[in-house]
Formats: sequence, structure tokens, C-alpha cells
Amino acid sequence: MIPRYTLPEMGTLWADQSRYETWVRVEILASEAQAKLGLVPEDAVEDMRRAKVPDAARVAEIEKERDHEVLSFLAAYCEGIPDASARWVHLGMTSYDLVDTSLGHTLARATDLLTAAARRLRRVLTERAAEHWDTPIIGRTHGVHAEPTTFGHKLAGFAFAVDRSLTRLAAAREAVAVGTISGSVGTYALIDPYVEGYVCEALGLGVEPSPSQVVARDRHAQLLQAVAALGACVEHLALELRLLQRTEVREVEERRTSAYQGSSAMPHKRNPTTSERLNGLARLLRGYANSAVENIALWHERDLAHQSVERVILPDSLCVGHFQATRATELVENLAVFPDRMAEHIDQTDGLVYSSAVLADLLQGGMEREKAYRAVQSAANNTIASGEHFSSTLAKEGIDLGTLTPDRFLRNHGVIRNRLEQLRELED
Repeated sequence: MIPRYTLPEMGTLWADQSRYETWVRVEILASEAQAKLGLVPEDAVEDMRRAKVPDAARVAEIEKERDHEVLSFLAAYCEGIPDASARWVHLGMTSYDLVDTSLGHTLARATDLLTAAARRLRRVLTERAAEHWDTPIIGRTHGVHAEPTTFGHKLAGFAFAVDRSLTRLAAAREAVAVGTISGSVGTYALIDPYVEGYVCEALGLGVEPSPSQVVARDRHAQLLQAVAALGACVEHLALELRLLQRTEVREVEERRTSAYQGSSAMPHKRNPTTSERLNGLARLLRGYANSAVENIALWHERDLAHQSVERVILPDSLCVGHFQATRATELVENLAVFPDRMAEHIDQTDGLVYSSAVLADLLQGGMEREKAYRAVQSAANNTIASGEHFSSTLAKEGIDLGTLTPDRFLRNHGVIRNRLEQLRELED
């Protein structure tokens, strides 16, 4: 992923040098296990530990001649190991024993970073939802004014969506945090299964139960689908905040620095650029998830068609998802909220937002449903056509609007607040 959408802690995990550091760790662990089995001399393992991680530039230089990254890495690594010890490196292993086991370790670490970012987003959403639990705002269905709700209720919905994403990420982490060191076509023909268990335990990984030389790719697809689902939840949040920032609405606004410039031509513009950026990144995540599904089916025990795809979609998905969740947290945390504007909009339609409450009162008073509905609808249509207040048009139908306030719609709101408090407790 380009630096613009990569935060340092996540980007470092996916750098070539970091990959080779993990590869060296796997090779040393595998040799340690072989030594415990009496198959590799202990002094050879000690030489491997002393050797430096090969420089990424050196690996790339050798790869120009060998056209094979793993062999080039091994050649560069063994340059720092005496010949008598270097011959024991990678004993009984095949390339993807190294690649996939290391990848499982990296994916687990990257998912942990993303999970931490999503937890911060959940915490900020629950905090601001509690802050604005009693801030009335008009609810909109189909983009049209419906009934009053609260801004806190809106934010609570997004907090619970992120919470569900955290559950999906946890399951996906378990799925991808596996390795295999089973040799060519996964039969353990030239390597003892003890080596696999030793290495994977040291790295905090599970073991692929029936390896085919590679780790099954449905695991990676599950992770990228979970990342895309989190991205879509962030997209939903960002879209709502974009809509609430429109000039004619302006119920919220992204915080701006003194250096902010919204348009090269129109100095007055205050564009919702952060929200828009979050929406756009979600589209990338969905595309990556689809590519991961395409990667599941490999020829026989393995082919290499998935590799070129994974070099792009795995680091990009984790980098983008992490960036998106982090920036969404900052957006919500610093969001300016305008309760007065929200209150104004509740009354913008001259009382029409209370039509369902009037209908409910008429039904409870014994009026037949069709008659009650038609009477309230007729009054509402007259208000829309004339601009006359709903109380007046209702009176012409022989109906008294009474004294209605947004609280009428929030009488049972406490049950949702209790659920939100339970979610907030997860952060303690």
C-alpha cells in the first residue's frame, strides 16, 4: 500500500526486511528442533543464530540471477554462516514451509494491530454515544424526515457494528494463525512432524491439520472478508456523517485545523474529506476480499497463481483496514456536534414528525384504523401543500394534536442505553 494510507506500525510488519527477519527466525527454530532430534549439530545452530538477517537489497541482487526469492534469501543468509554449518540450513524443508509459516505469524501480528484499532474505535463510539444519548435528532428513512431519535442512539448502532466486526476478526485470526513444516506435498517424508510442532508453538501458531505443502487459502479469504466487513461498517458510519455535514443539514462537522483549505477555487468550502476518504477505502477492501476468494482453488497440491495476488492484497488489506479504523476513531473523537441544528430540524416540517403518535392516540381512543390513517394523512398532505402547522390542519379534521415533544418517542429508550452500557463495560 502507498505510504499515504499506511501507518508506520503496520507498514513495518510488511516490509521486505521484516519478512526476512521472520524467515530467519523460522529457519533457526526449525534447526533447533532438528538439533533436539539429533539431526543437526548444535554448533551449526549456534552459527545460524550468530548470522545477520540478510539485507533486502542483497536478496534482491541475488534474485536477479536465481529468479527465486527463497533460494536467494537462503543464499544471502548463508553468506554469514560457515560452510560446514550452512549445509544444515533448511534441512528437509520446502519453500512454502518457510513462507506460509512466516506468513501466518505476520498475519496474526497484523490482525492484532487492526483489532486494537477497531477496539479504540468501539470505545470512542460508545463514549460519544453516551455523551449524546439525550441529544434529540430527527430520524430519517429513505432520506426523508421520519420520527425523532437521538444522536447517541445513532452512534450506538455503529458501536455495535464494530463490536460484531471484532468477533469476526477474532475468528479470522484463529484461522490464519497457522503454519506448516511438512515438506514437499505435505507428507513429512523428509522432516519429522516434531519440527513443525516446535516451530509453530514457539511462534504462537496452530498447525495446518492436512497440509498440501501450503496452508489452505480459505483461511486468508476469511480474514480479508472480516477486514472488508469492518471496512463496510466504517463506511456506513462515514456515510452517515457525510450526509449530516451537508450545508442544508450541518448537524455535525469534521474538526478542522487552522491550515485547512477545502477548495482551490472556493475559500468558503468545508468539505467532509475525511469521511469521503473512509468511504473510498472501503471499496478497496471489498475488492481485495474478492481476490482472496479467487485464491482458494489451487491446482492439485499447490500452484503459484495465488502468490502474486497475495503480495498485493494481504499487506494492502491490513494496511488500509488499520488506517481506515484509526482515522475513523479520530474523526468521531473530534467530531463537532450541533444540538441546536438538530433541534431545529425536528420542527422543520411543522409538526409532521408527530403523525405516528397522533395515529396511535386515535387508535387507542377507539377510531377504526383506516379512518384514522386517512384523517391524519389528509392533514399531513394539507400541511405539506400549504405550510400551515400540523396542529391546524389536524384541527380541521377534528383532531387535537395536543402537546407532543420528542420525548414521546423515547419512552423506552433506556433498554438500548442499558445494552450500550454493557458494551462500554467491555472496555474496562
